[in-house]
Amino acid sequence: MSAHLAGAGYPLQTFDRAGHGNRPSIREAVNEADVLVTMLPDGGVVRDVVLEAMPSLREGSLVIDMSSADPAGSRALGRALAAHGIAMVDAPVSGAIAKAKDATLAIMVGGAKADLERARPILSRMGSDIFHCGALGAGHAVKALNNYLGAAGTLAGFEVLLVAKAFGLDPRPMLEAINASTGKNSTTERKIPQQVLTGAFASGFKLALMAKDLRIAADLARGVGLRTPYLAETLRLWRDAQRSLPAQADHTEIYRFLERLCAPSRGARAPRSRSRRTPRRSSAKAGRRRPASASSSRARGRAAGSPARRNRRRA
Repeated sequence: MSAHLAGAGYPLQTFDRAGHGNRPSIREAVNEADVLVTMLPDGGVVRDVVLEAMPSLREGSLVIDMSSADPAGSRALGRALAAHGIAMVDAPVSGAIAKAKDATLAIMVGGAKADLERARPILSRMGSDIFHCGALGAGHAVKALNNYLGAAGTLAGFEVLLVAKAFGLDPRPMLEAINASTGKNSTTERKIPQQVLTGAFASGFKLALMAKDLRIAADLARGVGLRTPYLAETLRLWRDAQRSLPAQADHTEIYRFLERLCAPSRGARAPRSRSRRTPRRSSAKAGRRRPASASSSRARGRAAGSPARRNRRRA
């Protein structure tokens, strides 16, 4: 993404804690800059970086956060920046490594329209589709909801693959049929053929980040008072996978978790169905008798000489 900006003629001052970049610190990277672009793992890191950079950001500058983060945290950070005359938009992206490389990312923007127009020339060098989703924080909300749909579709697609394999289907013609039908999604179109069937598991997006985005989506739903059981179950499965798999696992490796989870137990026996006992043949006289339990319960409830008993005798 930064290479596209450099190719467009923007002079870049860059820094990250892994040692990449052409400046030795955050403050030196933002010195005299008009725009600060962040692309970081979560909102907490974004806040730390931006607040560290703020003393070197000049009034009138613009912060573009392209991470996926909590909308409420972004709004709080925006208010802190606004107090110093610094504007902010949140502009998370979708499209993974492939679309980052060819500058065709989808970019979801939250912030004032005027601030988006200031950011647009920069964003258009990194993405082909730019959507103004609303006020500051709206971009991060849409990103979290998008990733919830992606995470749920990933689980469904991988379960379909496991069932198909167990049934003896060849996955490739099955995928061709699905991708020409209504069930297609990014998992059937890209993740299964490119990551699972090849054994690559290298989409470039970590499982931990998907779990983080699902938590943001769940918090968003909870914050507006909605009960979302499918979202809760999706989050539970991704968190279970996160605990089960290595810390740096690619998000497509949840297939390995599901493979173990869905595997039939070899020692398990099919549950026996309850068979109805065949009633014994009885005489017509016996068939007219009341069941013993019913007779005895009535007998316990009435004395032998009760009026009801005498009435039955007279009848």
